[in-house]
Amino acid sequence: MRKTLHRLSVTSLILILLVMLAGSVVRMTGSGMGCPDWPKCFGYMIPPTHIDNLTWSSGRDFEKGNIIVYNEGLLVAKSDFKAGSEFDLSNWEPYTKHDYAIFNPIHTWIEFINRLIGVLSGLPVLALFGFSLFYFKRDPLVPLLAFLGLILLGFEAWLGKLVVDGNLIPHSITYHLFGAIALVAIYVFLTARLAVFTEVKTNQRDRRIIIVGSVALLLMLFQIWMGTQLREEVDGLNALGISRTGWIENLSLLFEFHRSFSIVVLAIVTLYALAVYRKGNLKKWPVVLMILVAVEILAGVIMAYAHVPAAVQPVHLMFAVLSFATAWYCLLFYLKTTASLKATSHPR
Repeated sequence: MRKTLHRLSVTSLILILLVMLAGSVVRMTGSGMGCPDWPKCFGYMIPPTHIDNLTWSSGRDFEKGNIIVYNEGLLVAKSDFKAGSEFDLSNWEPYTKHDYAIFNPIHTWIEFINRLIGVLSGLPVLALFGFSLFYFKRDPLVPLLAFLGLILLGFEAWLGKLVVDGNLIPHSITYHLFGAIALVAIYVFLTARLAVFTEVKTNQRDRRIIIVGSVALLLMLFQIWMGTQLREEVDGLNALGISRTGWIENLSLLFEFHRSFSIVVLAIVTLYALAVYRKGNLKKWPVVLMILVAVEILAGVIMAYAHVPAAVQPVHLMFAVLSFATAWYCLLFYLKTTASLKATSHPR
């Protein structure tokens, strides 16, 4: 049972990371409104591929909820009907949740794939919770966290609907991202807890490593938060018609702080990784952590000096999230494979 739960936890974690990657590609390409409604896309389970699919024509069969683009707006079919020889407005009602009525097939399918991966991620999450109920007596924390992950995933889906209905409301995307990071933290924890480690608790636990690791995690989250705020500033500049070449110079002082603060994060994470490498039973993952952080910072440098190339944006975000997940796993591994002072002490 433990191996099954561990596999489901790893699968859930991978799919959630893929959802985040897909979401970052959606942001990079500006495809967030590729599907103006939710959970369907223009009222279809399989999204359209051509504007003709969203254009009224005589003799065509429409189903309730199908959407068409009409007079620079969106209309929704009130019921199932077959179009006559002339357009009859009584068969339609305006789509009122927002006024975004642009169809771009590339954006539509990017957003649809993002949603599809999100749906697929729910399968192992649901299965993990179901199987974890049989593990309750052995470790109650596992089903409790599995349930929390399931609820949070549902909340993320609901929040995603609000993001679409509100035409990408400011700050809602930031909340959406941090909800996803919380999911990553939960499934990293479950993965570490359900893993079978062969290491023996021979090393005494060092509280300084725990403190430095905790500080590193908080600083990484703060750095990610600043990045989301800068992203929203970029969205505002883009809405004003300012091109990429002018984004950096028009950002607030938060950009300067975010850039300089990366040095602090790098220093703390390096100190933490070296400490875990030297005093813990873990050797590979601290090295991986440093590589991830280095790539993240390199991507940030490229963005700052190369006018924020679109292809680098998801790289910067995903390596930040992967760095956080790896740092969190290192801390959990260290706690699990080292003995506390209380556990190793003996009465005289």
